[in-house]
Amino acid sequence: MSEEVQTLVGGLRAVELYYRPIRESSSGNTAFYQSQTRLNTPGLGTLTPENFRDVAEVTNQCVTLFELEVVQAIEAAKKFIERDVIFEWLSVYMPAEYLRDIRAERNLMEFCDHLEVHTNKICFALSSKILEEQDGSASTVMRNLRNRGFHFMLEGFGSDSCPMMKLSEFNVDFVMLSPEVTHFLGKSERGDSAVKSMIDFITELEANPIADGVTGSLQAEKLFSYGCSYCAGPLTGKYVAERFIRRKNDE
Repeated sequence: MSEEVQTLVGGLRAVELYYRPIRESSSGNTAFYQSQTRLNTPGLGTLTPENFRDVAEVTNQCVTLFELEVVQAIEAAKKFIERDVIFEWLSVYMPAEYLRDIRAERNLMEFCDHLEVHTNKICFALSSKILEEQDGSASTVMRNLRNRGFHFMLEGFGSDSCPMMKLSEFNVDFVMLSPEVTHFLGKSERGDSAVKSMIDFITELEANPIADGVTGSLQAEKLFSYGCSYCAGPLTGKYVAERFIRRKNDE
């Protein structure tokens, strides 16, 4: 990857966000939209996050990339509102490095003000790697942004590499369980009990759990009975381009 992120590659956006629904289990309605970034490159074609995030985050390039992503996400939120799409927020991935940028709060407010989108329509998705932060600066910036109305969601919670007990040091609004956690459901009583304990832990910290990797209604029902009201995965829908997100009656 070069040091500069191109905005166009072969006539395509260099950065393009796709969106999938996160549904509320009891009603079946879409509550939120989660975004996934595709990076169009001149030599390597289209890259998905697992192919570029780690490389971007060892350089300051992740900050430049994020600002392209967040502006596109705010633009999408504005279009959804204009189409009368019902949603509480849409998410965009935020690298931990951005939380160390002294301009972060000012820039994000300016982006929302310029596009006339309320901050409560945007949720910043954080990797579980944020739990490894030691100096406390990230949690301070997160608190300031939450006070401005933005939401935060921790992704990948419960995966093998996730230091779960550190969650208590970060105030987030939503916690998305790793698909690894969902796959334990129905395998054994001990597995089910472990999933329920994890959900209880999240709710005790006053965050809302979201299950990822949900493949069927039985899984969704069991998760709901454990206190997890939101789910994403094959059951709820795949990632699609912004132009395909429409009001239900218009689809």
